[in-house]
Amino acid sequence: MKRVIERGPAPEPIGISVPRRDGIEKVTGAASFTTDLTLPGLAHARLLRSPYAHARIRSIDAEAARRHPGVIAVVTAADLPGVQLEYGHAVADHPLIATGKVRFAGEVVVGVVAEDAATADEALRLIEVDYDPLPYATTVEEALAPGAPVLHEKAGRQGAHRGFEEDITRDHPNVCSTFRQAWGEIEDAFTGAHLVLEGTWHYPMCYAFAMEPYTSVAEWKDGELTVWSSAQHPYMVRDDLAHVFHLPLSAVRVIVPYVGGGYGSKSYTKIEPLTAALALKAGRPVRLALNVDDAILTTRGDGATVQLRSAFDRDGRLLGRQATVRLDSGAYAENSPLVGRKAANRLGGPYRIPALEVTCQVVYTNTAPASSFRGFGAPQVVFAAESQMDEAAEALGLDPLEIRRRNLVERGERPWPKVRGLDAKLADDLALAAAELDWSTPPAPGVGRAVCVSASDAGSEPVTTATLRVHPDGSVTVLCGSTEIGQGSATALAQIAAGEMGVPLEKVRLVQSDTAAVTYDRSTGASRTTTLMGLAIRNAARDVKAQLLEWARESWAGEDAPEPVLEHAGIRVGDRLAGWGEVVRAWFAGDYGEAIGRGYLRKAGETAEMPPFWEVGCVGVEVRVDESTGEIHVEKLVTIGDVGCAVNPQLAEAQDVGAAIMGLGMAMREELIYEDGNLVNGNLYDYRVPRFTDLPELRTVLVERGDGVGVYGAKGGGEGALNPVASAIANAVRRATGARLREAPFTPERVWEALRERDAANGR
Repeated sequence: MKRVIERGPAPEPIGISVPRRDGIEKVTGAASFTTDLTLPGLAHARLLRSPYAHARIRSIDAEAARRHPGVIAVVTAADLPGVQLEYGHAVADHPLIATGKVRFAGEVVVGVVAEDAATADEALRLIEVDYDPLPYATTVEEALAPGAPVLHEKAGRQGAHRGFEEDITRDHPNVCSTFRQAWGEIEDAFTGAHLVLEGTWHYPMCYAFAMEPYTSVAEWKDGELTVWSSAQHPYMVRDDLAHVFHLPLSAVRVIVPYVGGGYGSKSYTKIEPLTAALALKAGRPVRLALNVDDAILTTRGDGATVQLRSAFDRDGRLLGRQATVRLDSGAYAENSPLVGRKAANRLGGPYRIPALEVTCQVVYTNTAPASSFRGFGAPQVVFAAESQMDEAAEALGLDPLEIRRRNLVERGERPWPKVRGLDAKLADDLALAAAELDWSTPPAPGVGRAVCVSASDAGSEPVTTATLRVHPDGSVTVLCGSTEIGQGSATALAQIAAGEMGVPLEKVRLVQSDTAAVTYDRSTGASRTTTLMGLAIRNAARDVKAQLLEWARESWAGEDAPEPVLEHAGIRVGDRLAGWGEVVRAWFAGDYGEAIGRGYLRKAGETAEMPPFWEVGCVGVEVRVDESTGEIHVEKLVTIGDVGCAVNPQLAEAQDVGAAIMGLGMAMREELIYEDGNLVNGNLYDYRVPRFTDLPELRTVLVERGDGVGVYGAKGGGEGALNPVASAIANAVRRATGARLREAPFTPERVWEALRERDAANGR
C-alpha cells in the first residue's frame, strides 16, 4: 500500500490516542448481542419453493405434513389473514409468501416449522402443490416483446422510503420503473460532431456471495415482535415489519449481530417478514436459516443492456451522450428502481458533457429478484461508457489517458445542475494509476494496459443520529444504528469517537444495530457509514463537551475561581486539566451519573447538497491474452483509493482491494445463467468467484486530500474500485489483441469469438 497525503498537517483529533495507527483494531465487545441464541422453545423452519418460473397455484395439500410428528405449523398465504402480505420500501409488490401465483423458479410457496430442521425437511416432502404453468420471460428482450407474459397485472404501491422524489412511471406492463436524465441540446451535439460512436454492452446478473447466507430469528411476546437478522438496514426492516403486521414502530425490535458480509445484498427487507409470520403461526420463536443456494434465489444484482451513443469533436472532447439502459430486475422491484435511477445518473461518468439524454428502464422478468449490489448501477453503465472513451481515443489517434484528461470534471465543478460539486482531483488520480502501471513503458507483445475512472454519486439520504455517553471513569459508550458487515465500522467509528473525545481507543465501547437500544440510522450502505455516521458521532461529541463545560462552571464556580476552558481531552480549570470523568463526578458529587451527547444529521447545512460525497473509482490493469485459448490473464491490478482521509488506512485499503477483486470476478467469471426458466448454476460449485490463485499483483494507493464532507475531510470508499474494472480489462484486451469485448463476463469462449470477429473484419 502506498499513501499520497496532500491535505497538510492532520487535524488535532486524529492524532490523539490511536486513530491514525496503521494496525487494524477491533473494538472488543463492540456489540451487546450474539448469534448464538438460546431462546426457550426455539423451532426451525424450512421452505418449499416453486419449480416453475411462472404459474398459478391451483391448490396446496399440506394435511399430511401437518400431521407429521414434530411439525408445529405449516404456513401458506391462506393461513395469514390479517397480515399485509406484500411489502417493499420502493414498490410494495413482494409477497412474503406466494399469494396465488409464482413469478420465478424458487419462489417460496409453503413454510414448515418443526422441532428441528430434519423434521421440517421430511414434512416438506409430504406437501403437494398443483400448479397451472404460465408462459414465462427470463430475459429483458422476452419481457418487452409483443405478447409477453405479464408478471404483475397491477402496479405495486409506491413505498415511503424509496429514496427518490419523482414518481415511478410504468410505461409497459413489465416495466417496474423508468427514469430519465437529460440536459442540453442533444440533437445539436450529434449534428455538429466530428465523431459519433455507438454500441451495445451487456453486463451479467451476479450474486454478491457473502460468506454468511440470510438468517433470521423471530419471537413474539406480549404483542411485541423481536427479530434477529443478518440485515444491513435494521431500521428499514423494522418499518416493513411494522407495516406487514400492523404494529406501531415501538412494538418492533430488530437486532443485528456482526454480519458475515453484505455488499448491498443484505440491504432492506429479505426473509424477516416470513420468519415473523412463521413464528406468529407457530406460537414459538422460529429460526429460518437459508443455505447459499437459497440465498442466491433471494437477491442478486441487476443484469444490464446498455445502448450508448457518444459525440466527440475533433480534439476528443465530449459533446453529448445518448443512452438506453435496461436493467433485468427479476420478479419483484426490491431496490432496483433506485438502482435504475443511479444508473441513469452515472452514465455521464466523471466527464464534462454539454448534452445528455439517458433513459433507464427497470424490467420485470421471471427470475430471482434483483436489488442493491456493490456499485449500485455504476458497474453496468461504466463498462459501456469507459469502453467507448477508449474507442474514441483510438479513432482520433489520442492517448487513452489524454482523452480522459481533456474531459474530466475538475474539483468543485458540478457534473450536472443541482448537485454537489466534485470533491476529487480526478486527473491526478488518473496520473497516479498510470504511474503504477509504468504507462510510458511500451508493454510486450500480447500485453495490454488500461486505466479507467468513474465518479459515482454516492451516499444515501444523510439522515443519521448518534448518542455518546461519558461515564464517571472517563470511558465512553457510543450508540449508533450502523451495522458492522465486515467493512470495519466497529473500528472506524470507535476511532472517530476516541479522536473527538481525546481518550484512548480502549476506553471507547461501540454498541450498534439494535433498534430498541441504539439511535436511528437510515441505512448501512452506499459507502456512507464512516462519513455520515462519523459526522453524527462528531456532533454528539461536541454536544456532550458543551454540556461538560457548563457542568464545570457550575461545579467549580466561586468568586476567585478561574473560568473553565474547553480543551480537546478535558476541561482546564486554572493550571489543572480535569478529565471528562472528573467533571461528571464533580457535577453529580459522587462516583455515579453520566453525560449524554446527541448528534443529529439531516439534509441541511454541510450535508444539504446531494450527493453527500462523490465516490471515486480509478483502476488500472495489465493483461496478457492467450489467443489460442481465449484466456485472459490479469497480471496487475492497480486501485486508487481517493478517500479524503483514511481514518484506518488498512481498512480503507482492504475495502478498495475487495471491491476491485469483486469487479474482477464479475468481469472474468461470474454470471447467473437461466435455461428453460430455471437457474442452472445457483450453487457454490457452478458459480465461480475469484480464488487466491486467480489474483494478480495488487497495488493500492490511498489518496488523502481532506476534500470530503466527513470528519477530517473523509469521504466514502469501498465500492468505487469495482465500477471500472470490466471496462479496464476490455480496453486492455483491445490494446493487446485488437479485439473488442462488449459482453461480460469475458469467458474464453467470448474472447475467442471476439478474436474471430477481429479476424473477419481484417479479412482473415
